[in-house]
Amino acid sequence: MRVPLSWLREYVDLPATQTGRDVQAKLISAGLEVETVEHLGADLKGPLVVGQVLTIEELEGFKKPIRFCTVDVGQANGTGEPQEIVCGARNFAVGDKVVVVLPGATLPGGFSIAARKTYGKTSHGMICSGDELGMGDDGSHGIIVLPPETEVGKDAIELLELVDEVLDIAVTANRGDCLSIRGVARETAIAYGLPLRDPALLDVPAPNAFGYPVQVSDPVGCDRFTARTVTGLSPEARSPIWLQRRLQKVGMRPISLAVDVTNYVMMELGQPLHAYDRTLVQGTIGVRRAEEGEKIVTLDGVTRTLHAEDLVITDERGPIGLAGVMGGANTEIADHTEAEGTTDIVIEAAHFNAVSIARTARRHKLSSEASKRFERGVDPQAASAAAQRTVDLLVLLAGGTAEAGVTEVIAPSAPHTITVPANHPDKVAGVEYGRETVVRRLQQIGCDVYGQDELIVTVPSWRPDLAEVNDLAEEVIRLEGYENLPSTLPKPPSGRGLTHRQRLHRRVGRALAGAGYVEAPNYPFVSEQVFDQLALAADDPARRVVKLVNPLNDEEPALRTSLLPGLLGALRRNDGRGSHDLALFETGLVFLPREEQRVAVSLSVERRPTDEEIAELNAALPEQPRHVAVVLAGAREQAGWWGKGRPADWADAVEAARAVAREAGAELVVRGGQYGPWHPGRCAELVVVADGAERVVGHAGELHPRVVKALGLPARTCAMELDLDALEQVGDGTPQAPGISTFPVATQDVALVVDKFVPHADVEAALREGAGELLEAIRLFDVYENAEQLGDGRKSLAYALRFRASDRTLTVDEASAARDAAVALAGERTGAVLRG
Repeated sequence: MRVPLSWLREYVDLPATQTGRDVQAKLISAGLEVETVEHLGADLKGPLVVGQVLTIEELEGFKKPIRFCTVDVGQANGTGEPQEIVCGARNFAVGDKVVVVLPGATLPGGFSIAARKTYGKTSHGMICSGDELGMGDDGSHGIIVLPPETEVGKDAIELLELVDEVLDIAVTANRGDCLSIRGVARETAIAYGLPLRDPALLDVPAPNAFGYPVQVSDPVGCDRFTARTVTGLSPEARSPIWLQRRLQKVGMRPISLAVDVTNYVMMELGQPLHAYDRTLVQGTIGVRRAEEGEKIVTLDGVTRTLHAEDLVITDERGPIGLAGVMGGANTEIADHTEAEGTTDIVIEAAHFNAVSIARTARRHKLSSEASKRFERGVDPQAASAAAQRTVDLLVLLAGGTAEAGVTEVIAPSAPHTITVPANHPDKVAGVEYGRETVVRRLQQIGCDVYGQDELIVTVPSWRPDLAEVNDLAEEVIRLEGYENLPSTLPKPPSGRGLTHRQRLHRRVGRALAGAGYVEAPNYPFVSEQVFDQLALAADDPARRVVKLVNPLNDEEPALRTSLLPGLLGALRRNDGRGSHDLALFETGLVFLPREEQRVAVSLSVERRPTDEEIAELNAALPEQPRHVAVVLAGAREQAGWWGKGRPADWADAVEAARAVAREAGAELVVRGGQYGPWHPGRCAELVVVADGAERVVGHAGELHPRVVKALGLPARTCAMELDLDALEQVGDGTPQAPGISTFPVATQDVALVVDKFVPHADVEAALREGAGELLEAIRLFDVYENAEQLGDGRKSLAYALRFRASDRTLTVDEASAARDAAVALAGERTGAVLRG
């Protein structure tokens, strides 16, 4: 909603020193979102005056029509002589009053005006269009032609109100009252503590039997319909400059006097109106639901097929307007430029059901200024005042006569009343406002308030958004100032806080971030084609997805069963933008359909659902385990003076899995595997043991080259994904303090030769078991392959074994015996022999 400050000052006596920025700050403090303040004419400098065209000479020999004009500008040029100006516009003639900018002036945009020679003539200034003055479109697409009675030499900056400030307010869906100057003026008056001159307080004649006949067949869709008639309008009457300028400032284009007046009153009071050419309306005006398949041509020239739920305005022929959205072309007001303009009109000011209008506007994809207001809430009590204001302006500006007949069809209704404890806003805000403050603030917004400890509040007709006690509390809090609310931390009761699952989630995130990974959350939506790109088998369970009925993107209609598609997409985007050394991670839910598909029940909104209903609703949801995944590409360690660095490889992905397992307190078994997108020779299968049975909880390693190519990823991209919930189930999250021994460690190194296909994990497991309880740690520190020394198909694995006892210093014999037992078991299980 655009609000000119000059218009706002008509209804609130703001101090002269208050600028648009000051008003913006006040309204923001009161809860309105004032996005910008536009300074119209801020860089405009005169002389800019009214001139009268005396002569026009058509210049020949140029590619486009050019005219050499003499213009009388009075004494504005200091000599009183006619001003010679070259102009290419064609929409003015000799005798017309125009806007002239003289040398020395500056137009919006910093465009300085000086005398210059062009087309063989010297032009001393310009004849201006609306766009050149920053006025916006006036419908002429050319030079501004002023009314004949305009005084020559008059200051055009003042005449056209070119200097002003306009507040641009983003009105929320519940504040339809602020889609009008009246509503914003009310908020401004409250913010400044000043009285409001309500433009809707007009003397309105009582309804009588002489008004235009109206029949409302659907009182639910239309609970109020006011009709007034004005006759004898001058077809040549045009909207005055002040009215056109106000419409332009609020973002509307002047069209014709009758239409401009209805638009002006709508912007002033917030009540949409419509004017019908009385000679084109046949019989009684009706309001009813459309018949399925009925057609209407709306004012935009589009033929629309109506739905049975559409509310329409009719006459004897059928629909003549989409109620609250747009009028019909068959009763359109004729423009003043037409040979036979409209002289008699019927004015409609009605109140329609917000939901009905919203659905009609969306059904026909036809959003209008009227529908925008009706669907947000219009003051039903303002209809008769808006009709009267329209009648008054038409009589004043077009010389018409207001007929005595007044039609008002009103469905009986009672004002909305809310009972609220006087201290309820105090409890909501945690601030002691007191009863007097609560009553004062509610009265300021227009409520009638009675009672002491229990307040009986009657909501004003222009605030349909005030439906319950918390709405009233919000009004008190916002007017007292959100900035005055104290900042206090919540105090949870003893023994409560984050759940074990939440703590694990945070620990995992911190561990991966500490290892150099960057968190990259992604949307949980995927395309089913991505499973082909990931090379998943046709019967892979991950291909069974939950599909959305109304997806945000038709190309991604399913919920993810893996975190990798989103993470790999993020890696591809970052690599494409020049970031080649990447390590990303994500923790999030995946969605696995249940074997038995159930349809969720529709719960009532009138009461709290029962425990059984909640359980049934949860049973219909897919399983949603939490996963963690990482992806890597480029350099894992940067090169520099300290060394050559190294690229990310499969071992980094495996180490990320181990880091996650450590945070979960779970023992992770890593062994060779083969699955989907991973390279079969560089894929680790991640296993945990639960209740004596092994369970595969994820995979890690380097992606297959075909997957890398299909997804457009950097070469040698690595990835890991783990079921974090499964790790939590088998892990012990209890923090374990490290054991510190006062006795020294005994270190023994062994190098074992095994076949190349024997996994290191199997050798390490055998060594660990064979060494017994004296073994404190084991580390693989070298892998060596040499066919000449070791033989074909053989490799050497070198391990450092650390032995320590908790109660004594180990002897060499004890450490050696433990080492020999470890080597013996490794040899028995894997065929390992000591090297050398």
